[in-house]
Amino acid sequence: MTENYSEFIPHVHFELIPIKDLVSNQDYQRNLSMLHVKKAVESFDLNQINPIKVSRRDGINYVFNGQHTAEIVALASGSRETPVWCMIYDDLEYNEEADIFANQMKNVKPLLPYEIFNANCEAGSEKELMIKSLVESYDLKIASSSTPGCICAVGALESIYNKYGYEMLNRVLGLIIMTWEGEPKSFSANMMNGIARLLNAFENEIKDDIFKEKLGDISIKEIVKTAKERRAGSLGYAETMLIFYSKRMKNPPAWKKLYSTKNEKKSSTIEANEANTNVS
Repeated sequence: MTENYSEFIPHVHFELIPIKDLVSNQDYQRNLSMLHVKKAVESFDLNQINPIKVSRRDGINYVFNGQHTAEIVALASGSRETPVWCMIYDDLEYNEEADIFANQMKNVKPLLPYEIFNANCEAGSEKELMIKSLVESYDLKIASSSTPGCICAVGALESIYNKYGYEMLNRVLGLIIMTWEGEPKSFSANMMNGIARLLNAFENEIKDDIFKEKLGDISIKEIVKTAKERRAGSLGYAETMLIFYSKRMKNPPAWKKLYSTKNEKKSSTIEANEANTNVS
């Protein structure tokens, strides 16, 4: 007996259609982001181009999924005559297009940062392999959850590497292990980014042995609590660690450096006397 799978197969066909013959100005769509298009063109990869979903109504090819893809190909090729593969729906009404557009991602499970990182390692990406090798050199591993001996804040590892380089990431990991002996919560994204921010601002002015001596007696729990009381994100952590590092120093590091560094210029209205507030 022959099975009937027709209810699971979309009524579509595929055609190569020049980009100039596609229309993508329906009201339900997102505004076209040329910033996104230009950024994608910089790393254009033919194997990442997906078929464009098109509703053919009254002889007009309306794009309801893939307008950015079409613009990326047009800009990369330098011509709107360039054809792209299109998945053509011939029997949709406007409201059906809008419904498909609104719900197309509802059942799609997004990739986790760890999954993307792992896939890039399998693909032989030099950056990810270097980060993985560095982490493993400390007898740690990159994982999807925070457990002893593991780092799950993949985004922070990549961010530090991208912003400050390999040596900075190496110093951050080494300092954390030396100070908190590999406690899992010490490898959170805010902790790692906060330390990188601190080291980038003060460079060799922050001494690793003094950092270990001053911060090693402070629990991660206390650092987290104090950081949240000061401000959100890694800057709150950097401030907190600078407070404990500077305590009882005759000539502590100048706080203003934390808000204007050579690699990350950021304007700040923070007053020096507020920044120098000590924790008793």
